[in-house]
Amino acid sequence: MSDTSLFNKIPRVLVVGDVMLDRYWFGDVSRISPEAPVPVVRVERREDRLGGAANVARNAVALGAHTGLLGVVGQDEAGDAVQQMLENLEINGYLNRDTSISTIIKLRVIGRQQQLLRIDFENSPTETVLRDKLTRFNTLLPEYDVIVLSDYAKGSLVNVADMIAAGRRLGKCILVDPKGDDFGRYKGASILTPNKSEMRQVVGAWKNEEDLTTKAQQLRQSLELEALLLTRSEEGMTLFTAETTLHIPTVAREVYDVSGAGDTVIATLATMLGAGKPLSEAVAIANRAGGIVVGKLGTATVTKEELFGI
Repeated sequence: MSDTSLFNKIPRVLVVGDVMLDRYWFGDVSRISPEAPVPVVRVERREDRLGGAANVARNAVALGAHTGLLGVVGQDEAGDAVQQMLENLEINGYLNRDTSISTIIKLRVIGRQQQLLRIDFENSPTETVLRDKLTRFNTLLPEYDVIVLSDYAKGSLVNVADMIAAGRRLGKCILVDPKGDDFGRYKGASILTPNKSEMRQVVGAWKNEEDLTTKAQQLRQSLELEALLLTRSEEGMTLFTAETTLHIPTVAREVYDVSGAGDTVIATLATMLGAGKPLSEAVAIANRAGGIVVGKLGTATVTKEELFGI
């Protein structure tokens, strides 16, 4: 799966977090329901894709990383579907099967290439399964160089502080895609990758770029991060480190669907850092990957050919 001509070494990336199954029902819309003022979709095609943390893993393996995925799914048909897709992609799936919950599913109904409806099915994992997951995480740590903690606030990362501490003790690079209004539990990670909305929840609104830089650097220092990467949609990305503030403008491209773009960005960043690329170069490549993936429908990946023109 890897291309040594692109990388000095094969990236080894472990993704941990909320595993989901993205289901797409595609159909034709030709009339309005007589029962309610809603379109009637005649489903013609169904497609399953890896979602959440599993989509991060899918993006990393697409770029040539040796990839593992640690997460929780139910003992059900959707969990089996996730396991099978991981095997097909040659992702090392370390899935804890929780018999008391259902696998998280996001069902999207698409008509005429537009999302008409999304239905979510989700439960939080049990404490027993989460303890088992933490034990397995500690066992897997030595096998990987870069750890991605993909937090969708669905309950799989309640032990995130313990995971970060364990990773740092072994000198691992730890990237976190955060959620919520309290980033304190991510203290000690290597890099945090919030988007504008997530950043605003934590530091409040900013008046201008100078104000943003002040707030971002204060947050980076308080959380003892090596870097904070703010993803800003059409405004590109801004990287905050102790040495510099680096802004990278967006790659000009028509935005079709932003779902999963953050997954692509952090997966690309992790893969490039795992391959030995300098941080500034890894961020630039991740920015390019994000610009490509928003031009695709639904959770998608970027190929090495698209990213590097090979």
